Amino acid sequence: MEDIITYVLEQITSFDISILRAIYHSMSRGVPGDILDAVMPVVTRIGDAGIVWIALSIVFMIPKKTRRTGFSMAVSLLLCLIVGNGIIKNLAMRTRPFDLPGAVVPKERLLIPAPTDYSFPSGHTMSGVAASTALFKDRSVLGFLAFVLALIIAFSRLYLQVHYPSDVLCGMILGFLMGLWGSSIVKVVADRFTKKKKEPVPAPTEE
Repeated sequence: MEDIITYVLEQITSFDISILRAIYHSMSRGVPGDILDAVMPVVTRIGDAGIVWIALSIVFMIPKKTRRTGFSMAVSLLLCLIVGNGIIKNLAMRTRPFDLPGAVVPKERLLIPAPTDYSFPSGHTMSGVAASTALFKDRSVLGFLAFVLALIIAFSRLYLQVHYPSDVLCGMILGFLMGLWGSSIVKVVADRFTKKKKEPVPAPTEE
């Protein structure tokens, strides 16, 4: 069984590397490469540490009518931090693509500082999709726009050769699940709090 798992993981990695190689050779040459080499490090920096999504959550928390949305996004991001970055990354312990022998782009040639944590899943992708999902549930247009940004950030991780495609794909799946989970948690808590506030106060009994 262990040999089968090892074989499957090797095949996945091999397929991942072929996609990364295709991205590098098809996009990193001439004018497209010159533009993307300048743009992608900026794009990926927007998603560093989930800053853009944390900031967006805080913005939505301020007005009362969007507060639940902001909390849903924040809880979703917290779940990503705990489940994705805290647990799954340290269980999978997947080596980054630039650290592999014969890497498409070795560490010393990366366009950004080399990440020092494990590769699987993509935290940038996971947090972006989680926040977008939570936002989409309440505000579909803004959620869709946020999802587009999350996808662009996710692609930047592939272009910059710091994640495998399977890292990004699983980051999307986990982010979607964390977004739904976070929204559900906030909804349950908010509904209970609202119900408690609406409960009539019992009239004092006469002695």
